[in-house]
Amino acid sequence: MRFFDKLKQGLKKTSSKLSEGLKTVFIHKKLNASTLEELHDLLIMSDLGASVSDKIIHTLKSQKFDKDITVDDVKNIIVDEITRILEPFAHTIPLQKQNPCVILIAGVNGTGKTTTIAKLAHHWKNQGHDVRLAAADTFRAAAVEQLEVWANRLNIPLYKSHEGADPASVVFRAFESSKDADILIIDTAGRLHNKKYLMDELEKIHRVLKKINPGLPHEAIIVLDATTGQNALQQVEFFSKTIPLTGLILTKLDGTAKGGIVVALAERYKLPIYAIGIGENYDDLQAFDAREFAKSLVDLDA
Repeated sequence: MRFFDKLKQGLKKTSSKLSEGLKTVFIHKKLNASTLEELHDLLIMSDLGASVSDKIIHTLKSQKFDKDITVDDVKNIIVDEITRILEPFAHTIPLQKQNPCVILIAGVNGTGKTTTIAKLAHHWKNQGHDVRLAAADTFRAAAVEQLEVWANRLNIPLYKSHEGADPASVVFRAFESSKDADILIIDTAGRLHNKKYLMDELEKIHRVLKKINPGLPHEAIIVLDATTGQNALQQVEFFSKTIPLTGLILTKLDGTAKGGIVVALAERYKLPIYAIGIGENYDDLQAFDAREFAKSLVDLDA
């Protein structure tokens, strides 16, 4: 099954909620003020956010007000508007040519961060890159063990230390040992954004990398769990106050009713969406395609 067929299947909870809602709203053939108001509420409840919902309503009103309209007409306009919003942020992770290209991965516990690191490492290794991993989550022994399992499975070198070790020191040693490598991916502690001392450690890692080279890290990516909906916005807000984020990866889009949060994130924070994940397999993390995502979101085949 193609990735975006899987995504469409995974977003059934979101698309079904939207599709059923649209059928309920558009029981009349003409677009009027009442249906626009109902549609606006439906879009907000689908986690698209007020700003995105406003833009969709404005487009519909300007094109179709007091005219005959079908549910598919509405879906096509929603897809076009969401695609327009998302396309500027659909990028793949740019790999800098300096050795190593340093990619810092952040995010709270349970987002699929470590699995995402493994998928990225697998992808780049298959492209012929020399990839290394650094286990800078020294607060939980289980976190290092999980990353070590992936490193062994992928036959990729892992730099680690004992539980409670200084994460910034681990990162420094990992960098020094990876100067002949192409890519160094750094796993950081799954920080709850309200744990100040953990956020301070993340800032320290970033500061140490800057001391090595002002251009480091080349990427600072936050991994977000799409099922958390609006809470993902809060996570980006907090993390971006600690380190300058360069992009987003959204996981667990399969089976969520909150897929619209992807659009709200892009519209508010203007950060690249580097990849989306829909499962545990290596190929279940793929580059983001704005139009395919928009079509999956509203269950549009055309």
